[in-house]
Amino acid sequence: MPTMESTLSILGIAIVLGSGLIAGVFLAFSSFIMQALHRIPPSHGAAAMQQINVTVINPVFLGAFMGTAALSLSAIALAAFRWDVAPARLLALAGLLYLAGTFLVTIRCNVPLNNRLAAVDPESPEATEVWTHYLSAWTRWNHVRTIAAIAAAVLGCLGLLRFS
Repeated sequence: MPTMESTLSILGIAIVLGSGLIAGVFLAFSSFIMQALHRIPPSHGAAAMQQINVTVINPVFLGAFMGTAALSLSAIALAAFRWDVAPARLLALAGLLYLAGTFLVTIRCNVPLNNRLAAVDPESPEATEVWTHYLSAWTRWNHVRTIAAIAAAVLGCLGLLRFS
C-alpha cells in the first residue's frame, strides 16, 4: 500500500511535468508566436489565431492542461491531510498556483478573448480593432499564465526535493 508521501511524490512529479509542458507552450506564444502574428496583416494574424484556437482543442493539449489542473486539485486535497509536512505544503502551493494562475486565468481572461476573436470575420472592418485589442490583452494574460506555470513547476520541484 503506497504511503501518503509516495502518493504526493507521484502527484508532484506529474504536476511538475504538466506545469513544465504547459509553461513551454505558453512561453512559445509569449516569446515568438504572438510577435510573428503581429508582423503580418491584421486579417491574416486574426485568421491564423482563429485556426490555432480551434486546433488547440485536442486530446494532447487538453490532456496536459486539464490533467494538470485535476492533479493539482488532488495534490491540494491530499496535502490538507499532511499539512505538517513541508513538501506537502509546497506541492499544494504549486497546485494552487497552477489552478489560479494558469487554469483560471485561461478560463476568465484568455477564453473570452478567444471567443470574441472567433466571432469576427477577419476580413471585416472591425477585425483590425478586435485583433489589435486581442494581441495586447491576450498576450498580457498569457505572460501571467506562463509565469504561473513556471512557478508551479519550480515549487513542485522544491517540494519533491524536500521529500528526498
